[in-house]
Amino acid sequence: MLIEKYTPNWIKIFTDIKLKIDERLHGIDYSIEHIGSTAVPNLDSKAIIDIDIIYSIEADWYKIKAGLAAIGYDHHGNQGIEDRDVFKRNGKWICETLDTIKHHLYVCPINSKALERHILSRDFLRKNDWARLAYQQMKYELAEKAYQDKKLYAELKELNVNDFIDSIIEKERTTSV
Repeated sequence: MLIEKYTPNWIKIFTDIKLKIDERLHGIDYSIEHIGSTAVPNLDSKAIIDIDIIYSIEADWYKIKAGLAAIGYDHHGNQGIEDRDVFKRNGKWICETLDTIKHHLYVCPINSKALERHILSRDFLRKNDWARLAYQQMKYELAEKAYQDKKLYAELKELNVNDFIDSIIEKERTTSV
């Protein structure tokens, strides 16, 4: 199945990845956030950990990029989303934790709209059971429509979920002010 039942192990897995990254980026001013569906307790999801590394000083971007390269990540640009750079494993530096756990790694400046979207949607889903359950139902329905195909699921999700995410982001924005 494409969508898996929630497991608190996703938090442990995130922490394991974070520790490996922290070892290499020690001394740089940054923070790391667990984002996406696996960061929301009791939300069934694809078992892929989404991670944002956040920096506030532009010079730190280059240090983060070099640090990630040293532990086997290649920079893949922003892939069409401004202020959100994608990093992927390249197989040049072997690390069991980083190589065996499916994860998406992004690097964002503190003022990134993509980062804001990630944090606000995660936080709203964590606080509002009705939204978490509605989103989960959408995910199951889309996975079924996609015949459990990852690529088709991603396309359908992009077409069908953005309005819902936009609406909860706006709600979170107004309640957190």
